Amino acid sequence: MSRVLILGAQGQLGIELQKAFQGAGEVVALDRQWCDLARPETIRKAMAEVCPKIVLNAAAYTAVDRAESEPELAMRVNGEAPGILAEEARKIGALLVHYSTDYVFDGSRPSPWVEGDAVNPLNTYGRTKLAGEQKISEVGGRHLIFRTSWVYSPHGANFLRTMLRLGREREQLRVVNDQIGAPTTAAALARATRAVIDANVQEVSGIYHMTCAGETSWCGFAQEIFRRAAAPEGRHWPEVVGIPSTEYPTPAKRPKNSLMSNSKLNARFGVALPQWQDALAETLAGMNLG
Repeated sequence: MSRVLILGAQGQLGIELQKAFQGAGEVVALDRQWCDLARPETIRKAMAEVCPKIVLNAAAYTAVDRAESEPELAMRVNGEAPGILAEEARKIGALLVHYSTDYVFDGSRPSPWVEGDAVNPLNTYGRTKLAGEQKISEVGGRHLIFRTSWVYSPHGANFLRTMLRLGREREQLRVVNDQIGAPTTAAALARATRAVIDANVQEVSGIYHMTCAGETSWCGFAQEIFRRAAAPEGRHWPEVVGIPSTEYPTPAKRPKNSLMSNSKLNARFGVALPQWQDALAETLAGMNLG
């Protein structure tokens, strides 16, 4: 590898990609100040100036509920910008790695989703992410699209940090128990991405599912967070009570089943992510819970 461009440098995945790709060549990490996916001219400028061999696009519009009231902005960032990245990457022969979501599926069946299943997003966020996938595929060139789910880390706004904050404030938390998925750490995603790149497999363009192993509900995720997090002295964590999603309405509708099979990823690259509980334990071990 020579030059690696990471977009979304200050986001939770961007931070972990910078760690995972240490020693992979010259790493250039840009935040929105230097490459704003809502402004196409900054994308083209960054690609021309950096001229990378690998582009890791960890930048996205990720505010799922807010996207319902900002569909145009979400589409520019998630739907249109990936196509521009793909065009610029193809011009210089770079590999584009892009991250998508379980929300391209409607969650209407009990078994894990595979890459060839019919897509049917339920919300604006999912529709914009699907549009990004389609734009990249239309442009062609060398690309990898990794669909992932329920991403969290010690940084930024995510479910883990929200639960820990609320856990300091409340005696009881009511959390949805009828949406199933695989919580996935940004660190596990970043390391798996590096492993795929290191596999040096040629002509691998396409979509692959990349999530931690196992499954749980949002309620089960919250319960495991507090079970594994050592409470600071003099404090106890709250009781977590499961509720149906009908009792917690949100602007964006969520799929009931977000589980995705990683069989294609494992078969093609020999890459497997850890069990979600183990990844959670690793994340908590590196956090100050005081």
